[in-house]
Amino acid sequence: MSNIRSFEDLECWKKARDLRVEISKLIKTFPSFEKFELVSQMRRASRSVTHNISEGYGRFHFKENAQFCRISRGSLYEILDQIITAHDEDYITLEQCSKLKSMTNENIKILNGYINYLINKK
Repeated sequence: MSNIRSFEDLECWKKARDLRVEISKLIKTFPSFEKFELVSQMRRASRSVTHNISEGYGRFHFKENAQFCRISRGSLYEILDQIITAHDEDYITLEQCSKLKSMTNENIKILNGYINYLINKK
C-alpha cells in the first residue's frame, strides 16, 4: 500500500471503474421507457461505488474510510440485483448477466480485502 498516492491507485477503485464503464455501455441498449427506472438506478449505483471509495480515501481516519467502502459494497449488491432484474426483463442475455455478476462479485471480494485492511490498520 506504500505506493498508493491517490484513490486512482487503489485496485478496488480501478475494478469498480471497469464495472461502471461496462454498465454505462450496457444501459444505453435498454428500452427508452426504462430511462427513469432501471437505467437510472444502475447508473447511480455503479457511480456510487467509485464515488464512495474516492470519498472514503479522502477522509482522515481509517474507520471513516472503511465506512464509505461499506456503502460502496452495498451499492455493489444493489448492482447484482439490478443485473438479475435486467436479465429477468430480457434486456440482457444470460452470458451478459454471468459476465456482469462475475465482475461485480470480483469487486466485492477486492473491496472486502481493502475494508479488512482499513479495519486492521492501527
